[in-house]
Amino acid sequence: MKKQLIALIFAALPVLASASAEPGYPMDHVDIDLKDKASLQDGARTFVNYCMGCHSAKYQRYERVAKDLGIPEGLMLDNLVFTGAKIGEHMSIGMRPEDAKVWFGAAPPDLTLVARVRGNEWLYTYLRTFYEDPARPWGVNNKAFPNVGMPNVLVGLQGRQVLGCKQVPVVEHGKKQYDPLTGTPITHEACDQLTILPNTGTLNEAEFDEKVRNLVGFLAYSANPVKLESHRIGVYVLLYLAFFFVFAYLLKREFWKDVH
Repeated sequence: MKKQLIALIFAALPVLASASAEPGYPMDHVDIDLKDKASLQDGARTFVNYCMGCHSAKYQRYERVAKDLGIPEGLMLDNLVFTGAKIGEHMSIGMRPEDAKVWFGAAPPDLTLVARVRGNEWLYTYLRTFYEDPARPWGVNNKAFPNVGMPNVLVGLQGRQVLGCKQVPVVEHGKKQYDPLTGTPITHEACDQLTILPNTGTLNEAEFDEKVRNLVGFLAYSANPVKLESHRIGVYVLLYLAFFFVFAYLLKREFWKDVH
C-alpha cells in the first residue's frame, strides 16, 4: 500500500506543478501539431540557439531528435550541435550547476519535460509576456511568472516590450460588451497592457508568435517523443478489443444459453 501511495504521488507531480503556476493571468491558447516536422525543426533551431546556453535537455539525444524530425545527421552536427558532442550524446550543456547558482541565484532547470510539467499554453504565454522592468536584476519581468529570475533571451526577435496604456474591450461574465445603439464594442483604458516598441525586433508580432509556437512544439515533442507512436498503437489496440468483444459476447451467449 505504501509503495502504491508513493507511486501515486510521483504520478501527480506534473499536475501539481502545473496547478501551482502563478495564478491571475489568462493563458493564451496555442495549437501544437506534432506531425508538422518543419515547425518542430524550426523549434529545435530556436531552442539550441536561444535556450541551450543555460538550459539543457539532458533526457533527449541529438540522434533521436534528428531521426524523429527528419534532420540528416551531418546537418544536425553542423548546425545544431555547438558543444562538440557526438550525435548519440545527450543534449547537455557546459555550464556547471554550481556556477549557474552563483550567476543566477539558482541553476536554470532542465527543459526536457517542462511542457508536461507546465503545459503548452503556459509556455506559449510565458515566452511572449516578458516586459521591461528596471527594478528587476535582469531589467525584465513577466506577466505569467512575476519576478522571474531569467533574462528575456528572445528580445532581439520580439523587440522591447513595455507596459503601456491602450483601449481594451469591456468584458463582463466572459462576454465582450457592445453599445446597444451602434453595436460597436465598449472599451476602457487600461494601463497594464503589453506593448512592443516599434522597430526594436527583427520579427513582427505574427512572425514572433509563430516562432514561439514552433519552440513550444519542440518542447512538447521532447517531453513525450513517443506520443504519436502511442496514439497509432492505441488505435490498433482499440480495434483489436472491439473485434475480440464480438467473439467474447458470442462465446458468453453460447455458455449461458441453457442457464435459466
